[in-house]
Amino acid sequence: MPEYGYFLSCEQYGPAELIEQARMAEQAGFQALWISDHYHPWNGEQGQSPFVWSVIGALSDAVSLPIETAVTCPTVRIHPAVVAQAAATSAVMTDGRFRLGVGTGEALNEHIFGDAWPAAHIRLEMLEEAILIMRRL
Repeated sequence: MPEYGYFLSCEQYGPAELIEQARMAEQAGFQALWISDHYHPWNGEQGQSPFVWSVIGALSDAVSLPIETAVTCPTVRIHPAVVAQAAATSAVMTDGRFRLGVGTGEALNEHIFGDAWPAAHIRLEMLEEAILIMRRL
């Protein structure tokens, strides 16, 4: 039997709206939540991007569904040790219902510091190293 999840778009909605959507998704029978994690919206019409880890903290109290980041980039914009700490805290707050989804990042919504943006193959190597670091912590 397939399971159905609901995607919470941090690029489109503020924290309070995301929490309300999660509550409604649970009431409607969805079995999981995915939540985006970007510094910047995909386009100028969206205009949001709350700090995903704060929203996950609020979700841990608002719903009983599993929650997964879709996806966090533990390389260019956030050090893997910080992501590991945030993920561990989220796992405790959700009584084990949290899963960390990771990816290599996208310049459009991750590249806020103005540094050079690495090529895809370099970002993939960075991601592999970040996963090793996070697992060791």
